[in-house]
Amino acid sequence: QVQLVASKGGSVQAGGSLSLSCTISGFIYNSDCMAWFRQVPGKEREGVASIIMGNSSAYYADSVKGRFAISRDSAKTTLYLQMNSLKPEDAAMYYCGLDRKLGSQHRCPALREPNFTYWGQGAQVTVSS
Repeated sequence: QVQLVASKGGSVQAGGSLSLSCTISGFIYNSDCMAWFRQVPGKEREGVASIIMGNSSAYYADSVKGRFAISRDSAKTTLYLQMNSLKPEDAAMYYCGLDRKLGSQHRCPALREPNFTYWGQGAQVTVSS
């Protein structure tokens, strides 16, 4: 069984940076895909960035490309999201998730929420203009 615990979010001014982490308890397979999603009230959860845990291949939503970076530590016990040049529209509740169903590494670029069956608790990110 895997448990995911996200760090607390934070508040930052537009243009600033913020880093999130997600502590992973349990074994992680090289084929596992992990991701960060975000959600604002009244909207569906949106995929932000994903990573194949074995080779660290990373994928990003167009809205965050060039500004956000997803990574994991070498022991595969922590997932990170570095967020730079934050915009007010980046404000949301951020969630880390794990997809380990068969074929997860091939689905990883798609950032589709239904594939992810393990979730951490949310981390609120506020960006003021």
